Amino acid sequence: MKICTVGGTHFSGRAFVGQALEAGHEVTVFHRGKGEDAWPEAEHVHGDRDGGLGALSGRSFDAVVDFCAYVPRQIDEAAKVFSDAGRFVFISSVSAHLESARAGATEEDDVHQPPFPDTEEITWQTYGPLKVASERAIEAARRDSATVVRPHYIVGPHDPTDRFTSWVRRAGAGGRVLAPGSADEPLQWIDARDLAAFVLHVCETDLPGTYNIATPPRRHTLGELLDTAANAAGATLDVAWCDDEFVRANDLVASEESDPFPLLTPDEPNAHLFDTSRAVANGLTFRSLTDTVADTLAWDRERGAPELKAGLSPEREAELLTAWDAR
Repeated sequence: MKICTVGGTHFSGRAFVGQALEAGHEVTVFHRGKGEDAWPEAEHVHGDRDGGLGALSGRSFDAVVDFCAYVPRQIDEAAKVFSDAGRFVFISSVSAHLESARAGATEEDDVHQPPFPDTEEITWQTYGPLKVASERAIEAARRDSATVVRPHYIVGPHDPTDRFTSWVRRAGAGGRVLAPGSADEPLQWIDARDLAAFVLHVCETDLPGTYNIATPPRRHTLGELLDTAANAAGATLDVAWCDDEFVRANDLVASEESDPFPLLTPDEPNAHLFDTSRAVANGLTFRSLTDTVADTLAWDRERGAPELKAGLSPEREAELLTAWDAR
């Protein structure tokens, strides 16, 4: 197959390009010129997707995967440029669902509805609705040849957000750890490589539809994540499970400015309980948490352990542990 990716040099896109090349496909990657050394055997076309997709006009692809569209205008432009392509796969987000989504929400349940934000500014409030507006745009342009993929938290090596990595690094260091809620707090995520494998399956089988992409609800918990990371590093943990009152009193709820307890969303009680059975029935598979954690830990160590973008600093955690013990 001839496959084109819009984006594709970072994280899940990087994983997808590698798997597509390994499977013997011809891959063209459209991007702004960073990260191309990961897969030199792919064709790299440089440009900004905002106005620069014309560099690919007139070319025919069996499938196009758009990893970096955030607003409907970008989808409209891509649909025109790739009008002769076979399948168009849009990487959306589980944030297409309302924050108040019910437990077990399916692809049709509790999704943002019009009117969509009349803006291209991406904030916590606009991100989900604009993703849904973009889904509507590609479905209108491509109808049966469009596939919408909605990943949950994407995790694993090469994660630029550090959300999952921060827990892996912290638990791997051992000692007394501050964590919110309880050990059985349910978590959903998708390893970037498992997401890539499903997207490649969509391309190869010409699979239509919309899919929530994540591990099954209640398959994993925060306690399991911490224990798995500690075991992988040969560390011993003593977890201080703090309650919601303490979390809120100490401004430990995630915001656009900080993310002290990544992956946890206390104001969205069902955020880790989405139904993903449709994707599983159509080929989504999962590697073990042990493998994801071990690979993430190894990658984090290889990159030299830079300051993390998410999670508590050691100093702040020590202060909070003292406060929790003295409450």
